[in-house]
Amino acid sequence: MSALTLASAAEDATALEAAEAQLARTAGELAGRVALLTTAAGRDPGAAERLRTGLVAFCDRELLPHATAQEAVLYPVARTMPDARLLMVSLAAEHRCIAELVDALRTAGDPADAVAHARALQVVFEEHTAKENGLVLPLLALAPGISLATLLTELHGRLAPDRPAGPDRPADGERGGTRNDVGVNDRPTRTDRTDRAAPTGKTGGCGGACGCGAADGEAVPELDVRGVPHALRHATVFGALDAVPPGRSMVLTAPHDPLPLLAQIEDRSPGVFSVEYLERGPGAWRLRIGHR
Repeated sequence: MSALTLASAAEDATALEAAEAQLARTAGELAGRVALLTTAAGRDPGAAERLRTGLVAFCDRELLPHATAQEAVLYPVARTMPDARLLMVSLAAEHRCIAELVDALRTAGDPADAVAHARALQVVFEEHTAKENGLVLPLLALAPGISLATLLTELHGRLAPDRPAGPDRPADGERGGTRNDVGVNDRPTRTDRTDRAAPTGKTGGCGGACGCGAADGEAVPELDVRGVPHALRHATVFGALDAVPPGRSMVLTAPHDPLPLLAQIEDRSPGVFSVEYLERGPGAWRLRIGHR
Protein backbone atom coordinates (compact mmCIF):
# COMPACT_ATOMS: atom_id res chain seq x y z
CA MET A 1 0.00 0.00 0.00
CA SER A 2 1.32 3.46 -0.83
CA ALA A 3 2.31 5.64 2.11
CA LEU A 4 0.49 8.51 0.41
CA THR A 5 -2.86 6.74 0.26
CA LEU A 6 -5.24 8.47 2.67
CA ALA A 7 -8.45 6.88 3.92
CA SER A 8 -10.57 6.69 7.05
CA ALA A 9 -9.85 2.96 7.42
CA ALA A 10 -7.17 0.57 6.26
CA GLU A 11 -9.61 -1.50 4.19
CA ASP A 12 -10.74 1.67 2.42
CA ALA A 13 -7.14 2.54 1.56
CA THR A 14 -6.69 -0.91 0.04
CA ALA A 15 -9.98 -0.63 -1.85
CA LEU A 16 -9.03 2.83 -3.10
CA GLU A 17 -5.73 1.64 -4.57
CA ALA A 18 -7.38 -1.36 -6.21
CA ALA A 19 -10.14 0.76 -7.73
CA GLU A 20 -7.67 3.34 -9.04
CA ALA A 21 -5.54 0.60 -10.59
CA GLN A 22 -8.57 -1.00 -12.27
CA LEU A 23 -9.69 2.31 -13.80
CA ALA A 24 -6.15 2.95 -15.04
CA ARG A 25 -6.02 -0.52 -16.61
CA THR A 26 -9.32 0.07 -18.38
CA ALA A 27 -8.07 3.41 -19.72
CA GLY A 28 -4.90 1.74 -20.95
CA GLU A 29 -6.79 -1.09 -22.64
CA LEU A 30 -9.05 1.42 -24.38
CA ALA A 31 -5.99 3.36 -25.58
CA GLY A 32 -4.43 0.20 -27.01
CA ARG A 33 -7.55 -0.69 -28.98
CA VAL A 34 -7.90 2.86 -30.30
CA ALA A 35 -4.25 2.91 -31.37
CA LEU A 36 -4.65 -0.32 -33.38
CA LEU A 37 -7.82 0.96 -35.02
CA THR A 38 -6.04 4.20 -35.96
CA THR A 39 -3.10 2.47 -37.64
CA ALA A 40 -5.34 -0.02 -39.46
CA ALA A 41 -7.80 2.57 -40.78
CA GLY A 42 -5.46 3.93 -43.43
CA ARG A 43 -4.10 0.54 -44.49
CA ASP A 44 -6.76 -2.14 -44.40
CA PRO A 45 -10.49 -1.32 -44.19
CA GLY A 46 -11.34 -4.93 -43.42
CA ALA A 47 -8.98 -5.05 -40.44
CA ALA A 48 -10.22 -1.64 -39.29
CA GLU A 49 -13.80 -2.89 -39.33
CA ARG A 50 -12.91 -5.90 -37.20
CA LEU A 51 -11.08 -3.66 -34.75
CA ARG A 52 -14.02 -1.24 -34.63
CA THR A 53 -16.40 -4.10 -33.85
CA GLY A 54 -14.09 -5.37 -31.11
CA LEU A 55 -13.75 -1.89 -29.65
CA VAL A 56 -17.53 -1.50 -29.46
CA ALA A 57 -17.79 -4.91 -27.76
CA PHE A 58 -15.13 -3.83 -25.27
CA CYS A 59 -17.09 -0.68 -24.46
CA ASP A 60 -20.33 -2.64 -24.09
CA ARG A 61 -18.60 -5.09 -21.77
CA GLU A 62 -16.37 -2.76 -19.75
CA LEU A 63 -17.10 0.97 -19.99
CA LEU A 64 -20.87 1.21 -20.10
CA PRO A 65 -21.78 -1.34 -17.39
CA HIS A 66 -19.20 0.20 -15.05
CA ALA A 67 -20.67 3.67 -15.63
CA THR A 68 -24.15 2.37 -14.84
CA ALA A 69 -22.93 0.70 -11.66
CA GLN A 70 -21.10 3.84 -10.54
CA GLU A 71 -24.23 5.93 -10.91
CA ALA A 72 -26.25 3.37 -8.95
CA VAL A 73 -23.77 2.84 -6.10
CA LEU A 74 -21.11 5.55 -5.75
CA TYR A 75 -22.73 8.70 -7.07
CA PRO A 76 -25.80 8.78 -4.77
CA VAL A 77 -23.50 8.58 -1.74
CA ALA A 78 -21.12 11.21 -3.08
CA ARG A 79 -24.03 13.56 -3.81
CA THR A 80 -24.76 13.73 -0.08
CA MET A 81 -21.39 15.47 0.36
CA PRO A 82 -21.82 19.22 -0.27
CA ASP A 83 -18.39 19.61 -1.86
CA ALA A 84 -19.06 16.81 -4.37
CA ARG A 85 -22.65 17.45 -5.48
CA LEU A 86 -21.88 19.50 -8.60
CA LEU A 87 -19.00 17.19 -9.48
CA MET A 88 -21.38 14.23 -9.52
CA VAL A 89 -23.73 16.06 -11.87
CA SER A 90 -20.80 16.77 -14.19
CA LEU A 91 -19.54 13.17 -14.12
CA ALA A 92 -23.00 11.79 -14.83
CA ALA A 93 -23.16 14.07 -17.88
CA GLU A 94 -19.79 12.69 -18.98
CA HIS A 95 -21.22 9.18 -18.76
CA ARG A 96 -23.91 10.22 -21.21
CA CYS A 97 -21.24 11.68 -23.48
CA ILE A 98 -19.29 8.42 -23.34
CA ALA A 99 -22.43 6.43 -24.22
CA GLU A 100 -23.15 8.74 -27.16
CA LEU A 101 -19.60 8.34 -28.47
CA VAL A 102 -19.87 4.55 -28.20
CA ASP A 103 -23.12 4.69 -30.20
CA ALA A 104 -21.44 6.92 -32.80
CA LEU A 105 -18.59 4.43 -33.03
CA ARG A 106 -21.10 1.60 -33.33
CA THR A 107 -22.73 3.20 -36.40
CA ALA A 108 -19.64 4.76 -37.99
CA GLY A 109 -19.91 4.52 -41.77
CA ASP A 110 -16.22 4.38 -42.65
CA PRO A 111 -12.83 3.91 -40.94
CA ALA A 112 -12.10 7.64 -40.77
CA ASP A 113 -15.32 8.30 -38.87
CA ALA A 114 -14.63 5.34 -36.59
CA VAL A 115 -11.18 6.69 -35.74
CA ALA A 116 -12.54 10.17 -35.01
CA HIS A 117 -15.19 8.82 -32.64
CA ALA A 118 -12.72 6.40 -31.02
CA ARG A 119 -10.16 9.11 -30.35
CA ALA A 120 -12.81 11.40 -28.87
CA LEU A 121 -13.99 8.53 -26.68
CA GLN A 122 -10.44 7.91 -25.47
CA VAL A 123 -9.91 11.57 -24.55
CA VAL A 124 -13.22 11.86 -22.68
CA PHE A 125 -12.73 8.58 -20.83
CA GLU A 126 -9.16 9.42 -19.78
CA GLU A 127 -10.25 12.81 -18.44
CA HIS A 128 -13.19 11.16 -16.70
CA THR A 129 -10.91 8.54 -15.16
CA ALA A 130 -8.59 11.25 -13.85
CA LYS A 131 -11.52 12.85 -12.03
CA GLU A 132 -12.71 9.52 -10.64
CA ASN A 133 -9.26 8.61 -9.37
CA GLY A 134 -8.22 12.06 -8.26
CA LEU A 135 -11.45 13.34 -6.70
CA VAL A 136 -14.37 10.95 -6.25
CA LEU A 137 -12.66 7.87 -4.85
CA PRO A 138 -10.40 9.79 -2.43
CA LEU A 139 -13.39 11.81 -1.15
CA LEU A 140 -15.34 8.64 -0.42
CA ALA A 141 -12.31 6.97 1.15
CA LEU A 142 -11.72 9.90 3.51
CA ALA A 143 -15.35 10.53 4.47
CA PRO A 144 -16.18 9.42 8.02
CA GLY A 145 -19.10 7.04 8.22
CA ILE A 146 -18.70 5.89 4.61
CA SER A 147 -17.07 2.58 3.76
CA LEU A 148 -15.54 2.75 0.30
CA ALA A 149 -14.67 -0.94 0.51
CA THR A 150 -18.34 -1.82 1.06
CA LEU A 151 -19.47 0.44 -1.76
CA LEU A 152 -16.98 -1.10 -4.18
CA THR A 153 -18.03 -4.61 -3.18
CA GLU A 154 -21.62 -3.68 -4.02
CA LEU A 155 -20.49 -2.11 -7.30
CA HIS A 156 -18.63 -5.27 -8.31
CA GLY A 157 -21.65 -7.34 -7.35
CA ARG A 158 -23.76 -5.37 -9.81
CA LEU A 159 -21.20 -6.03 -12.52
CA ALA A 160 -20.86 -9.74 -11.78
CA PRO A 161 -23.71 -11.04 -14.00
CA ASP A 162 -22.34 -9.26 -17.08
CA ARG A 163 -18.65 -8.98 -16.30
CA PRO A 164 -17.39 -11.84 -14.17
CA ALA A 165 -14.74 -10.92 -11.64
CA GLY A 166 -11.59 -12.96 -11.53
CA PRO A 167 -8.73 -13.90 -13.80
CA ASP A 168 -10.56 -15.76 -16.57
CA ARG A 169 -12.31 -13.22 -18.78
CA PRO A 170 -12.09 -13.80 -22.53
CA ALA A 171 -12.00 -10.70 -24.71
CA ASP A 172 -14.83 -10.14 -27.21
CA GLY A 173 -15.47 -13.89 -27.41
CA GLU A 174 -12.52 -14.12 -29.79
CA ARG A 175 -10.26 -16.54 -28.00
CA GLY A 176 -10.32 -19.35 -25.53
CA GLY A 177 -7.17 -18.41 -23.63
CA THR A 178 -7.27 -16.97 -20.15
CA ARG A 179 -7.00 -13.33 -19.38
CA ASN A 180 -5.46 -12.45 -16.03
CA ASP A 181 -5.90 -9.05 -14.40
CA VAL A 182 -2.26 -8.29 -13.73
CA GLY A 183 -0.84 -4.99 -12.62
CA VAL A 184 0.74 -2.49 -14.94
CA ASN A 185 4.09 -2.40 -13.20
CA ASP A 186 7.04 -4.41 -14.43
CA ARG A 187 7.06 -7.87 -12.89
CA PRO A 188 9.87 -10.01 -14.27
CA THR A 189 9.12 -13.71 -14.45
CA ARG A 190 9.81 -16.65 -16.73
CA THR A 191 8.27 -16.66 -20.17
CA ASP A 192 8.38 -19.19 -22.97
CA ARG A 193 8.52 -17.28 -26.22
CA THR A 194 9.86 -17.34 -29.74
CA ASP A 195 12.92 -15.06 -29.63
CA ARG A 196 14.02 -14.70 -33.23
CA ALA A 197 15.53 -11.52 -34.64
CA ALA A 198 14.68 -10.76 -38.25
CA PRO A 199 17.55 -11.85 -40.55
CA THR A 200 19.66 -9.06 -41.96
CA GLY A 201 18.22 -7.78 -45.22
CA LYS A 202 14.98 -9.72 -44.83
CA THR A 203 12.13 -8.38 -42.73
CA GLY A 204 9.28 -10.80 -43.18
CA GLY A 205 6.58 -12.10 -45.43
CA CYS A 206 5.64 -8.67 -46.72
CA GLY A 207 8.75 -8.74 -48.86
CA GLY A 208 10.55 -6.08 -46.85
CA ALA A 209 8.18 -3.25 -47.70
CA CYS A 210 7.35 -2.40 -44.09
CA GLY A 211 9.28 -4.76 -41.85
CA CYS A 212 6.11 -5.96 -40.17
CA GLY A 213 6.45 -9.63 -40.93
CA ALA A 214 3.08 -9.86 -42.64
CA ALA A 215 2.61 -13.19 -44.34
CA ASP A 216 -0.73 -12.94 -46.10
CA GLY A 217 -0.96 -9.44 -47.56
CA GLU A 218 -3.10 -7.95 -44.79
CA ALA A 219 -1.57 -4.90 -43.16
CA VAL A 220 -0.38 -5.61 -39.64
CA PRO A 221 -1.57 -3.00 -37.12
CA GLU A 222 1.15 -1.27 -35.13
CA LEU A 223 1.26 0.05 -31.57
CA ASP A 224 3.97 2.51 -30.54
CA VAL A 225 4.03 2.85 -26.74
CA ARG A 226 7.08 5.09 -26.48
CA GLY A 227 4.86 8.07 -25.73
CA VAL A 228 2.48 6.23 -23.39
CA PRO A 229 2.90 6.97 -19.65
CA HIS A 230 4.73 4.11 -17.97
CA ALA A 231 1.87 3.44 -15.55
CA LEU A 232 -0.46 2.74 -18.49
CA ARG A 233 1.99 1.13 -20.89
CA HIS A 234 1.40 -2.54 -20.11
CA ALA A 235 -2.37 -2.15 -19.94
CA THR A 236 -2.27 -0.40 -23.31
CA VAL A 237 -0.45 -3.37 -24.83
CA PHE A 238 -2.88 -5.83 -23.22
CA GLY A 239 -5.82 -3.95 -24.69
CA ALA A 240 -4.23 -3.97 -28.11
CA LEU A 241 -3.49 -7.70 -27.91
CA ASP A 242 -7.08 -8.41 -26.92
CA ALA A 243 -8.13 -6.63 -30.12
CA VAL A 244 -5.98 -8.86 -32.33
CA PRO A 245 -8.12 -11.73 -33.69
CA PRO A 246 -6.89 -15.34 -33.74
CA GLY A 247 -4.41 -16.04 -36.50
CA ARG A 248 -3.31 -12.41 -36.70
CA SER A 249 -0.55 -10.33 -35.16
CA MET A 250 0.50 -6.80 -34.32
CA VAL A 251 3.80 -4.93 -34.27
CA LEU A 252 4.84 -3.35 -30.96
CA THR A 253 7.36 -0.51 -30.77
CA ALA A 254 8.85 -0.01 -27.30
CA PRO A 255 11.55 2.28 -25.87
CA HIS A 256 13.49 -0.66 -24.43
CA ASP A 257 13.59 -4.43 -24.64
CA PRO A 258 10.17 -5.26 -23.08
CA LEU A 259 11.13 -8.47 -21.27
CA PRO A 260 8.93 -7.85 -18.19
CA LEU A 261 5.98 -7.15 -20.48
CA LEU A 262 6.58 -10.35 -22.45
CA ALA A 263 6.62 -12.25 -19.16
CA GLN A 264 3.27 -10.78 -18.19
CA ILE A 265 1.80 -11.62 -21.58
CA GLU A 266 2.85 -15.23 -21.12
CA ASP A 267 1.48 -15.27 -17.55
CA ARG A 268 -1.96 -14.02 -18.57
CA SER A 269 -2.21 -16.09 -21.77
CA PRO A 270 0.14 -19.08 -21.50
CA GLY A 271 1.26 -20.40 -24.87
CA VAL A 272 -1.10 -18.16 -26.86
CA PHE A 273 1.33 -15.64 -28.37
CA SER A 274 4.62 -15.89 -30.21
CA VAL A 275 7.17 -13.07 -30.37
CA GLU A 276 9.56 -12.15 -33.16
CA TYR A 277 12.05 -9.32 -32.84
CA LEU A 278 12.17 -7.09 -35.92
CA GLU A 279 14.48 -4.41 -34.51
CA ARG A 280 16.66 -4.36 -31.40
CA GLY A 281 17.37 -0.77 -30.43
CA PRO A 282 19.09 1.40 -29.62
CA GLY A 283 16.29 3.93 -30.09
CA ALA A 284 13.43 1.47 -30.46
CA TRP A 285 12.63 -2.21 -30.09
CA ARG A 286 10.09 -3.50 -32.62
CA LEU A 287 8.45 -6.88 -32.08
CA ARG A 288 5.81 -8.80 -33.96
CA ILE A 289 3.46 -10.43 -31.43
CA GLY A 290 0.96 -12.88 -32.89
CA HIS A 291 -1.22 -15.84 -32.10
CA ARG A 292 0.60 -19.14 -32.35
